[in-house]
Amino acid sequence: MTTTPLQDAARVGLGTFLAGAGLSHLTVARRGFRAQVPDFVPLEVDRTVVLSGVAEIALGTALAALPSQRRRVGTLAALFFTAVFPGNVAQWRHRRDGLGLNSDRTRFLRLFAQPVPIAVALWSTGVVPRR
Repeated sequence: MTTTPLQDAARVGLGTFLAGAGLSHLTVARRGFRAQVPDFVPLEVDRTVVLSGVAEIALGTALAALPSQRRRVGTLAALFFTAVFPGNVAQWRHRRDGLGLNSDRTRFLRLFAQPVPIAVALWSTGVVPRR
């Protein structure tokens, strides 16, 4: 299945955003991302932030630079966005400030934003067929 120019632009945009977020895990926002690591993750918190940042850089780069693998990478990106959702829940539940989420309201509303990148990853890569 081919994708439209709008889907391609969304895929590249999502990839660029994801790679940028991954870089921020390793640099300027590293401390803020620590607030999202759930207690049940068996790795040290900072290691988890670094590894998730590396994963985001790899996924983002692949989304933007490997159009021939777009459906495979789109599926992986959607799975990644789903896998990190418990971190958003943990941040809200434990009232951890980070990344500008410094109130119960903003942390709670963030939970409802998570389906957006999942949907964009699936739609922009043609995983979800057009009608």
